[in-house]
Amino acid sequence: MCGIVGATSERNIGPILIEGLKRLEYRGYDSAGLVLIDDKQQLNRIRTLGKVAGLEKEYLDSASRGGIGIAHTRWATHGEPSVSNAHPHVSSDRVAVVHNGIIENYRELREELTNDGYVFTSETDTEVIAHLIEKHLGDSDDLYAAVRKAVAQLEGAYALGVVSINSPNRIIACRKGSPLVLGLGFEEHFIASDVHALLPVTQRFIFLEEDDIAIIERKQIRIFDQNDAEVEREEKLSELSGDAVQKGQYKHYMLKEIYEQPAAISNTLEGRIGDTGVLPGIFGAAEAEIFSQVEAVKIVACGTSYHAACIARYWIEKTAGLSCSVEIASEFRYRRVVVSEKTLFVTISQSGETADTLAALEYAKQRGFFASLAICNVPESSLVRESDLVLMTRAGPEIGVASTKAFTTQLVALYLLMLTLMRYRHPDEALEQEAVNNLKHLPAAISEALKLDDAIRDISEEFIDKQHTLFLGRGTIYPVALEGALKLKEISYIHAEGYPAGELKHGPLALVDNDMPVVAVAPNNELMDKLRSNLQEVRARGGQLYVFADAAFHIESEQGIRVIEVPSCAVDTAPIVFTVPLQLLSYHVAVLRGTDVDQPRNLAKSVTVE
Repeated sequence: MCGIVGATSERNIGPILIEGLKRLEYRGYDSAGLVLIDDKQQLNRIRTLGKVAGLEKEYLDSASRGGIGIAHTRWATHGEPSVSNAHPHVSSDRVAVVHNGIIENYRELREELTNDGYVFTSETDTEVIAHLIEKHLGDSDDLYAAVRKAVAQLEGAYALGVVSINSPNRIIACRKGSPLVLGLGFEEHFIASDVHALLPVTQRFIFLEEDDIAIIERKQIRIFDQNDAEVEREEKLSELSGDAVQKGQYKHYMLKEIYEQPAAISNTLEGRIGDTGVLPGIFGAAEAEIFSQVEAVKIVACGTSYHAACIARYWIEKTAGLSCSVEIASEFRYRRVVVSEKTLFVTISQSGETADTLAALEYAKQRGFFASLAICNVPESSLVRESDLVLMTRAGPEIGVASTKAFTTQLVALYLLMLTLMRYRHPDEALEQEAVNNLKHLPAAISEALKLDDAIRDISEEFIDKQHTLFLGRGTIYPVALEGALKLKEISYIHAEGYPAGELKHGPLALVDNDMPVVAVAPNNELMDKLRSNLQEVRARGGQLYVFADAAFHIESEQGIRVIEVPSCAVDTAPIVFTVPLQLLSYHVAVLRGTDVDQPRNLAKSVTVE
């Protein structure tokens, strides 16, 4: 969840490192730093607490220059945010390391190294790696060998960038459980934790595989696998442009990504649906062989992706007629799972590098699930590579920490999954035709929902001084309420909870008063009358209602009730359409409260640690 950038070149690479870190700011961080090896073969390290802008100022004020170096933005795990805990970490002024991930046995290694005379200046697990490499380096200049010996002693996850004055012309990069990419240039090469960091300098990339160790020099790259055998990894050309991750006309990335949803959903559907149904083979070559045998579905995900999974459970059981269960990845991996025969194991992750979801997939394979399917936004990610079947969401880069277009495109992908499973389970051509028509109208329905922006901005002013908010929904809209609450708490720091409206009388009604807004999501579905009764329970206790309602819901604004009429849409796709107004509500409340919309405190975009 931290950011790594490194480069080796004839030119001064300080500005490249700084720009790369800026492009990784969306991942969340609390400190930043860089190391350059200068022409005197000395390490020059600069570290700051806070934003990359502070690091850039210190770098510009310094005389630091160099053609090889590494840089990092840190999100605190071991040790508080501070300059001393910021990366890069250095040992004996000759080895510097940047690290993503967590070293689980760092305490034992730290004690061993302390006994060997090494002095620790931070609370981090990463400093252990620096000292361990320096110890193995000894009097030699074989940095690659030292790194290989060091990582053999590490337990946990890591992506590493290492430089040393003993090998002043090379970077050693390695990965295990945390992503790392190599960027290819002309007589200059780069490393990064994300391709976005390097788009200004290259669009040619190599994605390191698990346990790979690479030697990066100005004129060549060599990659070795876990058996120390030199290997070739496929070079890939990114279709992203350098301005693909810019805000453009928008004040924040989040708002830009909310407005990109009609186009993102169109991209998700492109080449996947025809005139009458879902096209065959969109999940991979083994789709027919696997789906024709599936008897149950297990979906595992985290955060927003978990909410998408919860909606999909309703769809799959209702339309595909298959038992479907949903679990949070961080809980699933720590219990003994009973596996039903022919169960498809589905994982959902925007980045494809979510640590808990990856660990859940590995555990699922050990437990003997029938087959695996990944729904993801990053083609080269670990989750995609490790799954039997794949459907890419094609959402494009999502920079804002609070997920928006990734969520709605995941829902579209899950809807396609439901229809495809139905086809193999009990084909219904009329139902599939109707569903495909609904999908075709979905981008236009989202565009209509975005026209509510001004009205939602107006009501958001009533949330500025609130401390708590309750979100209500029923059926497939209950997970939408969960997602709406998550968005509000993530970026505005207002405590919010999502609840099934029918559960009000079992506890939450005790909280309802004039000071706690209650947001209800009310599409035109079979639970409309039930929800209307639940809303009366809120009004009877003096609660202030904000109702996002389909016109067919027949509710009007009055004292204590504000109604925002959402354009009518199909019942099945309502969870996707009704999500958009809630995204806008959370955005405008956060802007009015003056919080950091794109980089909310304590959170990171890509959660690559447990």
